[in-house]
Amino acid sequence: MSAWPGFLRRTPLGTEADRATFHTLHTASLASPALRQGLTGASAAQAVPHLRALLGSPAVALTDTAGLLAWDGDGSHHAGHVPALIGPAVEHGSTRTADASDLPCEDPTCPVRHAIATPLVVEDRIVGVLMAFAPQPSAGLVLATHEVAQWVSGQLELAELDAQRTRAMEAEVRALRAQISPHFIYNSLGAIASFVRTDPDRARELLLEFADFTRYSFRSHGEFTTLAEELRSIERYLILEQARFGDRLRVTLQVAPEVLPVTVPFLCIQPLAENAVRHGLGALDGVGRLSIVARDLDHECLIEVEDNGVGEDPERVRRALAGDGSLDSVGLGNVDARLRNAFGDDYGLVVETAPGAGTKVIVRVPKFAPGVHA
Repeated sequence: MSAWPGFLRRTPLGTEADRATFHTLHTASLASPALRQGLTGASAAQAVPHLRALLGSPAVALTDTAGLLAWDGDGSHHAGHVPALIGPAVEHGSTRTADASDLPCEDPTCPVRHAIATPLVVEDRIVGVLMAFAPQPSAGLVLATHEVAQWVSGQLELAELDAQRTRAMEAEVRALRAQISPHFIYNSLGAIASFVRTDPDRARELLLEFADFTRYSFRSHGEFTTLAEELRSIERYLILEQARFGDRLRVTLQVAPEVLPVTVPFLCIQPLAENAVRHGLGALDGVGRLSIVARDLDHECLIEVEDNGVGEDPERVRRALAGDGSLDSVGLGNVDARLRNAFGDDYGLVVETAPGAGTKVIVRVPKFAPGVHA
């Protein structure tokens, strides 16, 4: 029993150096989210107070290559001097210092007498300048400003990589939209037209389904959607195809309600259904059967798209998944790449097929993933 009070006794939280390191890392973590948005006036205003805390200087400024984005600390009346300090740092691509002659001031108590300006570099391009102001320059502050500027540059480079990834994903979705078969659109409108005189109510319903399908497929916002929205679009697509194929197309959907809110990349399941109808069932003699199943697997969602169609050569499928654009498949490689980009390489497509044996495409997605939301 005598040991119990000692167990409860609070122990020191590391050495002074440990606490200083923790404080520095914590302060950097506060600035990071803003910088990961890129270098803008808003992100600079959010980040600059934390950068000043890191440097421990009376004032800090963030700029782009043209002018001041944000100032934090004393001596804000010197903001008008900032544009003149940007030029030398950008021109020489290195840390430059400025003295009182560059920062004239009539306030004898003003601590802003010297400036240290270090370029911010993203992919070999100077995108801005970090400036630290102090009453006197010191080698320590010069070195600290240089190190903090390098860290800020790294955060901005990550922001640029995020932006490039977003642009690439948007380009992939545009490419996928371009693969939506013009024959499908023509045939759908033809099927709708065939009902105009014989069954105008059905023609009107099909026209609304067609409008909703195209509205979803060509929407301009959002890299992700919910499985519920994706499946609803597939239902519209299949309603239109059944209007054309009639009893030759039989569809089965089995979806666990728990997985409907799961976030998936936009247009990641719909192309699989299109591929099944277009390639698997379109060339099939007799009745084509398409099954779409979505299961709840604890922390994951399992989606299977299976048809009893003509099947495919596994080597051609492998080439399609590798991105071979010469193959006439609706976006298999595109969907596989976007799933892997969103969730990691463990979540690509799995395709089971052989000539004459139909095709099953299996998709696994995590129910929750960092940074992924509809």
